[in-house]
Amino acid sequence: MEQICIGVVTVSDTRSEETDRSGPAAVAALERLGYSRFERRLVRDEIEEIQAAIRILAETCPAVFTTGGTGFSHRDVTPEATAPMLERRADSLVELMRLKGLEHTPLSHLSRGVAGIRGRTLIVNLPGSPKGAAQGIEAIGHLLDPILDALASDNGLP
Repeated sequence: MEQICIGVVTVSDTRSEETDRSGPAAVAALERLGYSRFERRLVRDEIEEIQAAIRILAETCPAVFTTGGTGFSHRDVTPEATAPMLERRADSLVELMRLKGLEHTPLSHLSRGVAGIRGRTLIVNLPGSPKGAAQGIEAIGHLLDPILDALASDNGLP
């Protein structure tokens, strides 16, 4: 069976491909779960750019993770870019990420990220810090295969 491709979008006004650490941290966490094919994008904190990257990746990737742009700064617009693109919300995933994040930092609830489904693609906003991005994936990692299997089938979750 062919390995699926996972999309990873870094959202940042200040990072470049050379200085981005959160995208690689997300990829490393996904690799620890057994995933090995990735398509990466780096976009500015602009709603249109974030949406374009998600839209393109969602055409070929069954999961798209964004890193960054989930805080309280006026430039943090990733949730606002993502939410209107979702056909169904998966608030339980970001709730789990924030709760598990409390084991590492009392600031985990400063992430306003959202998660949900667009077509047959899972979309999840992760925090922009490398640790936060990796810990977010680790928090929901055990759920990824069942979710992706359900999205790929016509039957839903078992």
